[in-house]
Amino acid sequence: MIPLFKVAMSGTAPALVEKVLTSGFIGQGAKVDEFEAALATRIGNPKLATVNSATSGLHLALHLVTGGVGGEGGEVLTTPMTCSATNWPILANGLRLRWVDVDPANLNMDLDDLARKITPRTKAIIVVHWAGYPVDLRRLAEVLDQAEKVHGVRPVVIEDCAHAWGATFEGKQLGNHGNISVFSFQAIKHLTAGDGGLVVLPDKELARRARLLRWYGIDRETTARFSFLNDIPEFGFKFHMNDINASIGLANLDHVDEVLAKHRRNAAHFDAELADVPGLELTERAPDRESSFWIYTIKVDDRDGFMRRMEEAGIMASQVHERNDVYTTVREYAALLPGLDSVSTRMVSIPVGWWLTEDERGHIVSTIKAGW
Repeated sequence: MIPLFKVAMSGTAPALVEKVLTSGFIGQGAKVDEFEAALATRIGNPKLATVNSATSGLHLALHLVTGGVGGEGGEVLTTPMTCSATNWPILANGLRLRWVDVDPANLNMDLDDLARKITPRTKAIIVVHWAGYPVDLRRLAEVLDQAEKVHGVRPVVIEDCAHAWGATFEGKQLGNHGNISVFSFQAIKHLTAGDGGLVVLPDKELARRARLLRWYGIDRETTARFSFLNDIPEFGFKFHMNDINASIGLANLDHVDEVLAKHRRNAAHFDAELADVPGLELTERAPDRESSFWIYTIKVDDRDGFMRRMEEAGIMASQVHERNDVYTTVREYAALLPGLDSVSTRMVSIPVGWWLTEDERGHIVSTIKAGW
């Protein structure tokens, strides 16, 4: 079976982990600092904080910008077409969510529907770069400008970049467009630390608070010998990364560009070969952005038949995530979402990763072209 996902692990990772395991210190320490410095250089933004998962990162981001407003009817506009890890932190912060429709062309948030749904109650907006394809961040900024004029509010934008390591918009890597950006280093991502995440902030004050609140609100960077003696002016969480995960991340950072390049080459091949297949539609490609192609999502007629045919041919295929608005826990937030309705039952992802051989890539193409 040609897998949909595999772990991209550097051969140098075991030795780096062994050094940490035998060092006598495996918590948040020097390796986390080293990893953060390397990430700051790679992304081009030093205002960041590693965490133990992207889910924790989203929870922390929401707390940073909306903490204390949950009981006041604070609302977060978000997409249902994502992993539930995007949206459950909204509920965990005591906030209400409101669904925004999906653009069937690119599977990202429909920014026209977003513009219609911003109100004075809107505290934040979470956008997801589905499959690593960036949301139109310029159009999003225009929507925010208009909301500020009409409603007197400019909600904070949180970019869920879990799929989107290395993706760019207008030539700049995500994490550099003035929003809070949260990346995932979970096991099967382009860049894995075994597990972990990264919160990239737009200003120094948010970055300072993020670094404090990821570890109970305790300032670990003072000269105090025992950090528990420091005052805690604002409570925090246990969301910090440890040196074991950081050492894995450091090892994999050395070859993530090669991993990313292979995903993109495979995606370009599929773009060319599958463009005119009956019953199949590719997603949008715009010249102002470059996807990371963590997954390669297509839209097909008779998805069940397509997936059966792939399984028969030894090719793993999956919808990857279920639309979140179908779950009982968010039933009270039900909304009419015609764009998502038109596409959700057609979405399916096929293998696109660094592990594909030319023969496997050819087998995928020929199987799809033969029909289902």
